[in-house]
Parts: sequence; C-alpha cells; structure tokens
Amino acid sequence: MDDNQDFAIHVVGHEWAVDLLKRQQKNERVPQSLLITGPPNIGKSSVARFFAQYLNCQGESRPCGVCLSCRKTVSGNHPDIRIFDDDNNPLKIDQVRTLQRELSLSPLEGRYRVALLCNFERATTSAANALLKTLEEPASQVVIILTAPDPGNLLATIVSRCQVLTLRPLPDADVLDALQNRWQVLPEQAELLAQLAAGRLGWAVNALADESFIARRAQYLDDLLDLLRMHRAERLTYAYGMSRDTAALKEALTQWLIIWRDLLLLRSGSQTRIINLDWLDALQNIAHRGSAVQAKEMVVRLQTALQNLERNVNPRLNLEIVLLKLPLYADI
Repeated sequence: MDDNQDFAIHVVGHEWAVDLLKRQQKNERVPQSLLITGPPNIGKSSVARFFAQYLNCQGESRPCGVCLSCRKTVSGNHPDIRIFDDDNNPLKIDQVRTLQRELSLSPLEGRYRVALLCNFERATTSAANALLKTLEEPASQVVIILTAPDPGNLLATIVSRCQVLTLRPLPDADVLDALQNRWQVLPEQAELLAQLAAGRLGWAVNALADESFIARRAQYLDDLLDLLRMHRAERLTYAYGMSRDTAALKEALTQWLIIWRDLLLLRSGSQTRIINLDWLDALQNIAHRGSAVQAKEMVVRLQTALQNLERNVNPRLNLEIVLLKLPLYADI
C-alpha cells in the first residue's frame, strides 16, 4: 500500500461541527455520547466517521490519512471502532448487548473505543432501552455516536444524555464545487444534481452513481401529469401497481413532494428559487390552475405519506389516500 495515499476521511462543508469537535478533543472535553441529526444524506455519517478517525489517528496532524489507524478506519478493520450502518435492518438488542461487552474493555490499539450507530431512529425499542445504561455510565475511553434525522423520533431519555449536533443543508455552490472537483462531474450534470440535492451532498453522490435516476425522475413527473388528468378508478389502479414496490413508492413520493413544494413557491409568488428549474415550463403550466393553499395541502399530505411508510402503514392504502386527494386538471 502506498504510504503517500490519503486515507483521511474528508467532510465537505459542516466546518462549524468539525471545528467544534476538534476543539473539544483538544480541550479534553470529548463528548462521550454524541447525537448527529439532520435531513437524510446531509453528511451525518461522514461527520461521525471523520470524528472516529480523528480520535484514534496516530499522526501529528489529525486525521493524517497515512497512519495504520487511519487506514484501518477507512477499510472498516479498526478493532476499536464499530460501525452499525445497515439501511435494511434495524439495530437489535442482541447487537447492543454484544457492543456493550466490547465497550467495557480497554481499547486495543487506539485512544478510544468508538461505536457509530447510524439511523438510530430505526433501532428496536428494546435495543434503544438497552443502550441507555451505557449512555448513562460510559467508560472514560468510550465514545458513542448516534445519527438520526430528527431527535423527536428517539427516546427523550437518550437525547437528553447526548450532545446534539444538528447539521444544516450545504449551499448549492458547495455541492456543485464538490461534484465538479472531487467527483469530476461534467458541469451540466453537476448543476442539475446540485439544484436537486437541496444541500444534501450525499444525495447527489448517490444519484450520480445511479445511472437510471434521471430517467426515473422524468417518469415520476410524467406519472404525476397523467394522475392529474385521471379519475378515481384510474388512480386506484395506479396505486395498486406502484405500492407493490416500496422503494419505488418512497422515491416517487419524495419526487412528488419536491414538485409540489416548487408549485407552492410558484403559486405564492415567492422569490425563492424552485428546485426543478429544468421543469419550469411544465410546473408553471400546472401552477396557474390551482391555489397556494391547495399546493400546501398536497405538500403536507406527501410529507405524511412518507412518514407513514417509515411507520409501516399499508403502502397501497397510504398511496390511495394521496392520489384521491390530487386535484383534477383534465386539460393539462
């Protein structure tokens, strides 16, 4: 392995959070229980992984990106850093109990034993309750980092035992710069992804890796235009087909939410720039047919539908409620 290769974990934006964590470590006030919150794909996991690497880096300028600790952190093989980041399965109580046994031991190679529990809002109730004891009485060499979109989705007793860092969306210019200079994205594609990302660099990078995303996005707009022309029976037929693929349903609801947010801005005369700038003509064609109140109601319904998916509400029923409340624009 080339000693000159950089294995430092880099964070784009969120300088205030990174600087705060560095100062706390320098002043020997490392937060032993840290909760990083913010919208999905905003950079929560990146900041958490950076801090884990920073704490155990063996170099003078941390994270150095060349020491053995930095390399092991990036490869996922550091014996003192445990990362739970499974999008498909919630954290379970047996995993927490195993982790607790590990955290009770002294670090093998680093200064700290670090546990990173991503998407902790998905943890089972028993797992969350089991973690409470460790959060209440952590060993001096232990740092536990949780990530979640909203602290309101966690047990209040867990939130109260953590230092909370709330990450904010990045400026579009920062996302654009990162896509062009770090991921070598061509200007036109980078500009589109930056405006769609709404400050979420992680979302833009994921979309970049998904070759069919742009085509699916266009299809969701076409579907919405068709649904606005459809009557009740046709909408229910669409709901039956779409609800059979939960991942596709979540993506469609998310795209429709962004569209209706743009329609709300257009209908209210706001000077805020819409996200789907490349669809401006089509959106203006829809916007002049309804009111701002109507658009706001659709935004709320779609937000609720996405929350219901996370709560395992029946997908078909969830989508039917949304579609039956769509306005009817037969002439668009």
